[in-house]
Amino acid sequence: MIDLDFVGNIAVEAGKAILEVYETDFGVDRKEDNSPITLADRRSHQFITRELREAFPSIPVLSEEGKQVQYSTRREWDRFWLVDPLDGTKEFVKRNGEFTVNIALIEGKRPALGVIYLPVARLLYTARVRDGCWEWDGTRKRDLHVAPYPDGRPIRMVKSRSHPSPNLEAILEILPPCHVIKKGSALKFCAVASGDADFYPRFGPTWEWDTAAGQAIVEAAGGVVVDFQGNPFVYNKSSLINGPFLVASSLRWLRESGVLQKSSSLGIV
Repeated sequence: MIDLDFVGNIAVEAGKAILEVYETDFGVDRKEDNSPITLADRRSHQFITRELREAFPSIPVLSEEGKQVQYSTRREWDRFWLVDPLDGTKEFVKRNGEFTVNIALIEGKRPALGVIYLPVARLLYTARVRDGCWEWDGTRKRDLHVAPYPDGRPIRMVKSRSHPSPNLEAILEILPPCHVIKKGSALKFCAVASGDADFYPRFGPTWEWDTAAGQAIVEAAGGVVVDFQGNPFVYNKSSLINGPFLVASSLRWLRESGVLQKSSSLGIV
């Protein structure tokens, strides 16, 4: 069995490399899709891929900043590491601290293990989907569980700080007054897993490395990550671009609240 603490330590050490750049007057380049990339992204990618390949030579690594692998090769993989070396580069550039290191192990089509590290706050989230989910602050480890069914209490919806969607207003219209929480990067998944939020709807496109570790953490804490038809979210697709999805403390609430039905009628922004 893969040592979850070992993988978590890789994320922590990558976070240290990121902070070394964060504390300088760093430059920002642009990728082909015009998204930002920095020296911190590259250093984190190099460190994580090297450590994973040395420790687990039989498990392929697919990273956002690495050379992309053709589906004809990927479809033969039974399991692989899926890595976002610096999730939330826009937040990194804004210097608001809400960026993360994401590492997930995909088995079959689903995340089996996930790690998310928040370097600025020094918070580490680790999860083995079958065993549970934990938060580490350097001195204390606590179990994470999604919030109880929101029966009559105000709903807490978390949304992206840098990627707003006008379709969120349509969701809010069918619900009682909501408390809206803004967070960057994979911290939206962590908010649901820790019980600080009830759901996170995403309409705009994401990549598989953006969501895999977060999905592992939410599912290990008892929540769900589903598409707009209520089906489990899957990985290693022919296209690595995700469709829209819903993250929630329970599938029952998504159905009974009308969020699932409403979302399926909206499509992608």
